[in-house]
Amino acid sequence: MASNVQHRTRTNKQTSLVGIALLLFAGFCFGQPAVSLSPKDGPPTTNLQVSGSGFAPYAQIDIYFDSQDQALAVADAAGAFTQIAIQAPKSAVPGNHWVTAVERSGHLVKQEIFQVHANWTEFLTKDMHRENPYENVLNVDNVGSLRLKGNYRTGAGVFSSPAVVNGVVYIGSEDGNVYALDANTGAKVWSYEAGYLMFSSPAVANGVLYVGSYDPPNVCALNARTGAKLWSYATGHGVWSSPAVANGVVYVGPDDANVYALDATTGAKLWSYKTGDQIDGMTGSSPAVANGVVYVSSWDDNIYALDARTGAMLWSYPTGYYVESSPAVANGVVYVGSDDGNVYALDASTGAKLWSYPTDGWVVSSPAVANGVVYVGSYDDNVYALNASTGALLWKYTTGYDVESSPAVANGVVYVGSVDHKVYALDASTGTKLGSYRAGDSVDSSPVVVNGLVYVGSEDGNVYAFGLPKGLAKEAPKRPDPKALRPDLNLKVSEPVASTAGTD
Repeated sequence: MASNVQHRTRTNKQTSLVGIALLLFAGFCFGQPAVSLSPKDGPPTTNLQVSGSGFAPYAQIDIYFDSQDQALAVADAAGAFTQIAIQAPKSAVPGNHWVTAVERSGHLVKQEIFQVHANWTEFLTKDMHRENPYENVLNVDNVGSLRLKGNYRTGAGVFSSPAVVNGVVYIGSEDGNVYALDANTGAKVWSYEAGYLMFSSPAVANGVLYVGSYDPPNVCALNARTGAKLWSYATGHGVWSSPAVANGVVYVGPDDANVYALDATTGAKLWSYKTGDQIDGMTGSSPAVANGVVYVSSWDDNIYALDARTGAMLWSYPTGYYVESSPAVANGVVYVGSDDGNVYALDASTGAKLWSYPTDGWVVSSPAVANGVVYVGSYDDNVYALNASTGALLWKYTTGYDVESSPAVANGVVYVGSVDHKVYALDASTGTKLGSYRAGDSVDSSPVVVNGLVYVGSEDGNVYAFGLPKGLAKEAPKRPDPKALRPDLNLKVSEPVASTAGTD
């Protein structure tokens, strides 16, 4: 009797062990692990969350960005893990990168693509001071090797400045069209005939492009993917100004002397504020929006600060002449040029003048602010670098003619156009010329620097793209072989985090 009981016990244990082995074998051989990323793309330093399923119960899982082991997850009883935080490194160059989840047992692996790219969404960029902090391809050492990568010819001069979003360049032309061009090839994706004289620079937010037209005088919203018109709002006069988009509101200043706030979804007017003269000029000056305040220039010689929600004036500051330059806002200070020849720094809360710097010509160029320095062009042919705290001159560089173009700053280099038909790359620290690149006519358009390429328009009707020759630019690494990845045995188990993914 005892022998039969022992036999049945051994048989049951053996059956259980065989069952477990079969389950594990099935999991290892036939499991279909899945990994999801949130977000799936973004600039260097993007924080992303990784979730997975289909792994072995309670397995330890290393999560790599390319070949760097960044986190250790532990699967639950169902073989899943959620919202494990990793980061795209600052050094991650534009292109496809790989997130790899590997069981430490080595049995199950899953890889997903994270696309690294930066966007330049509107004239002043989201930070309101014309800097791309994510550029990691072009730098002071290699920018002198920039070459023309391609150009797209529109039907007339291009004063508009580009916006670059998700691999597409958006820009207006005097021929009345807004163009969407493939950022890598220059091929036309679509065009939209908005009217006559498109000086306005597009702004792109949440899949919608906003731009102003001179004739007919309106602001229109287009589907950024297809170019289909979503809505338009008729203003009292032509729109040279470049829209700014913040918190679901489009801010723009036409020649009818008003600043408008429009609902970004419907185009309905939320409020308007009337200044003493037109808001913009041929430079297409744009409102700046920061901390619930709209800062805007006017030809009535003033800088205005308006409540972004109500349009109520908070303060105004009188300069000595027209103000065509777009304000830049950084660290509680408004920086702006005036046609009286000065660059001004004003307290963003009160409008009190902190300092001014005199140039020898109109300052219609809009300042760029980066690393404690203000960069701006003047009609005296110079590009200036001023101490942002004191206004003291750090350096100036003389081009061949007027500088209407607004500088862009990226990775230690200042890029700016000139009426002398050139785009300049200057060392941001010293003002030393690192390179210059010729267009067919004046470059009043303001360059943007995105993903290792410089985009700009010219009065010759072209949109230009400059980049490094093949072989000089770093490329994204190839898909890693999971067998070659080495776990960081010092990593502690990562806890799931709240979903706050994304930086751009």
